[in-house]
Amino acid sequence: MAKKRPQTKAARPQLTDGEIPVVGAREPCPCGSGRRYKACHGRAAAQAATELVHRPFEGLPGECDWVALRELVPAATAELTLKSGLPEGVPSVTLATVLPMAWPALRRDDGSVLLGLQNDTASGDISRDLADTLQRALEARPGTPVQGRRAPAEGPRLQDLLDPKGAFEPVVHPGFEFWVPDPENATPEVTASLERANAAAIPTVKLQGVDAAYWCETPEKNHLRWVMPHPEEQLLDALARLHAAGRSNLGEGTRLVGSFRAHGLTVPVWDLPSGVTAEAIEKPAVEFAERLAAALATDAPLTADERRARGGLTNRQVTLS
Repeated sequence: MAKKRPQTKAARPQLTDGEIPVVGAREPCPCGSGRRYKACHGRAAAQAATELVHRPFEGLPGECDWVALRELVPAATAELTLKSGLPEGVPSVTLATVLPMAWPALRRDDGSVLLGLQNDTASGDISRDLADTLQRALEARPGTPVQGRRAPAEGPRLQDLLDPKGAFEPVVHPGFEFWVPDPENATPEVTASLERANAAAIPTVKLQGVDAAYWCETPEKNHLRWVMPHPEEQLLDALARLHAAGRSNLGEGTRLVGSFRAHGLTVPVWDLPSGVTAEAIEKPAVEFAERLAAALATDAPLTADERRARGGLTNRQVTLS
């Protein structure tokens, strides 16, 4: 019998990591290792896409308001300033809490861009997903929405696209009429979506005297939800000091009931009587901010009463994201 000749594999060109294209997870890795892509060079990309970024808006102007608009506020907009300036044919870029039909973004007929904030994202980095959507919206044909997708792991983040010195000033709206510049000529689908969204919107007002504090009205009672930038442990200690001293409320009938944890920040929540309006809570909020600043500056160990108060606040903390 003739001997089998040993088979030799043709030499493959060596590729650097940056030259290896993305292929299907079960396909052979283009690097030539013989392994599937998901077990080879696709592993790092998958990890980067799913690894959770706990503070996705850190470094952006108005981080606390970004968190509020993402998690707490039904209808609001804010103008965005790009580092590179507006491209030709794009008169403005506006962040919106929600867009019609839950579109991730919309390029309007006049070329302006609306970027939706409260959409589901495909990766663990909201900032990267939003940046990818924004870039595609800037290049979209006027009059078309932009669909969602998983952003490339090496793509830019909002921090790379937005001007760090640009103002971030949310405008809270009573409804979603900002969706359509001409409601009379809106499509039936958009009109129906607008009606549903307006019916579900909770009346919300942004306080003017303090940062990132939002009053809202519900059928049984009103609330104040205040996104704060302080480190969580330090903030909980300060709130516990005030709570134990009976100084954590915002006036008669109000009560600090707990907090949310959202995108790496803490959001204390107060219950307010139904008759307490946003205007009525402005002065008490400013006064509380002064008390909180003093408590944050204290580094003495917590007393027994303060530790009990802290335990109660911690037990009533809910993680939103």
